[in-house]
Amino acid sequence: MSRSENKAFYHKLIMLSLPIALQSLMLALVAACDALMLGRVEQNEMTAVSLATQIQFVQNMFISAVTGAGAILGAQYWGKGARRTMEEIFCLMLRVSGIVSLIFFTACELIPSLLMQIFSGDEVIIGIGSAYLRTAGWSYLITGISQCYLTMMKVTDRVKASAFVSSCAVVLNIIFNLVLIFGMLGFPAMKARGAALATTLARVTELILAVYLTSGKEHIRPVWSSLFSTNKQLTKDFMKQCLPLMGGSLFWGVGFTSYTAIIGHIGTDAAAANSVASVVRDLICCICNGIGSAAGIIVGNELGAGKLDTGKAYGIKLKNISFVIGFLSTALVLAVTPVVVNAVKLTDEARSYLTGMMIIMSVYMIGRCVNTVTINGVLDGGGDTVFDMYSLFVCMWCIAIPLALLCAFVFHFPVLVVYACTCLDEVGKIPWVMLRLRKYKWVKDLTVNKNEKQSEIICEGELL
Repeated sequence: MSRSENKAFYHKLIMLSLPIALQSLMLALVAACDALMLGRVEQNEMTAVSLATQIQFVQNMFISAVTGAGAILGAQYWGKGARRTMEEIFCLMLRVSGIVSLIFFTACELIPSLLMQIFSGDEVIIGIGSAYLRTAGWSYLITGISQCYLTMMKVTDRVKASAFVSSCAVVLNIIFNLVLIFGMLGFPAMKARGAALATTLARVTELILAVYLTSGKEHIRPVWSSLFSTNKQLTKDFMKQCLPLMGGSLFWGVGFTSYTAIIGHIGTDAAAANSVASVVRDLICCICNGIGSAAGIIVGNELGAGKLDTGKAYGIKLKNISFVIGFLSTALVLAVTPVVVNAVKLTDEARSYLTGMMIIMSVYMIGRCVNTVTINGVLDGGGDTVFDMYSLFVCMWCIAIPLALLCAFVFHFPVLVVYACTCLDEVGKIPWVMLRLRKYKWVKDLTVNKNEKQSEIICEGELL
């Protein structure tokens, strides 16, 4: 890669990844503020909301699969300059996301107590969490739609606008949190329900801003007349990407929810410590999330434009960058541990659990960063979405979850040993991910007019 190509690559990576990382950070800050503010009120309030938001976490797994498929195809068709196809992809995302959001909204309104019983057997926690879900369910109805708009903005070179929308929503969410959780400006102190109402109001604002900023004729927007019509070939291509992504998202999302449930059933102190550790993890992962999303767009643009060699070179460079980000994230986790441990009101036992979890998580961050950029960025950018699904099945569901269950409920090992088991999957699959990358099956043009050179590159990878 020449010096000018290197310069162009890094410029595009920074211009894409920084706004996406900021957007991811702002979204994670909502959970952090909920935890910190409720942690200043009462440990049970914080724990209940942390457990209740696992429902949205699972919903996000479905939504991320839908928007992920849209981003993969969208990045390639945008690189090709096919505007009409982009509008059809937008409508496809809206249809599927709308159905998913409606299902989760209905469940939160009708059976919130049953949902909370998945994560805790404590009646107080279940009561607080159920009240939270009945209000927050309205935000889940809106989220799927707004995420489709934000995804399309990212892949059409409007990533700054997307970040602006999310940032505005998050700032409003934090302000609403202060007012409604603690009872300011004449409002009563609503605690957990206040956090749910704040989230709902922020999501409404987010959707209004996203629709407004894409209302111009020059922007990619849904064509409402064709919202329920189907392009058979495009739908087939979309589902070919979406289904493996959905399978992978479900394996990952339900797996992470299982980790939370396992630790939640050990005891309230363990659940509280894990709640705080999860917030820190999500905040620090914003960096690799931004680079991973940017990687998918960059690689997808080049492959869709028929520049397979350039796309391949960019993918390898991004993999190298992921290791650097991983080690920096490890150092950052260790650096903030003393601050985090003293930032919330916890029992002495919960505080000792949190310290140990942070140290274990620092090692986990290496695998998380490498896999996020390489799998969710590079491999997915070229349409190699199946690997994520079966690597999660093997590493998470066949190894990490069974070990965590055995250690928690059969052998009754200490909490930190159980937590360490929940961190095994990301670190353990790094060698497997590197082997998959070097097969170059992801170097593919997914648009209708395929580039003949891709078979040559794949064969070259098979020989390595």
